[in-house]
Amino acid sequence: MRLKQIKLAGFKSFVDLTTVPFPQAMTAIVGPNGCGKSNVIDAVRWVLGESSAKNLRGDAMTDVIFNGSAQRKPVSQASVELVFENTQGRLAGNLADRSEIAIKRVVTRDA
Repeated sequence: MRLKQIKLAGFKSFVDLTTVPFPQAMTAIVGPNGCGKSNVIDAVRWVLGESSAKNLRGDAMTDVIFNGSAQRKPVSQASVELVFENTQGRLAGNLADRSEIAIKRVVTRDA
């Protein structure tokens, strides 16, 4: 089983729906300062259950929701979905026959 892609929307700097594919030979996330590399790692930690906002470089869990910028308004929800390839059936039980498994986490800002 391997991570195939990450879908982020409203999560930190990823205000619009963004899909980050992980090809077979993917081994690193690289890019210039400020492009969102750490936010991708935070997204994986968050969707897998990280419950400490401080470990995600924030003060409250709602800090993962895009808070606006000079050009964009804040959004009310953040979501991250991890899509795993399971073509070798490494998961046991009733999920073994699934070729893909997705795990998603969503948080909304109080109105």
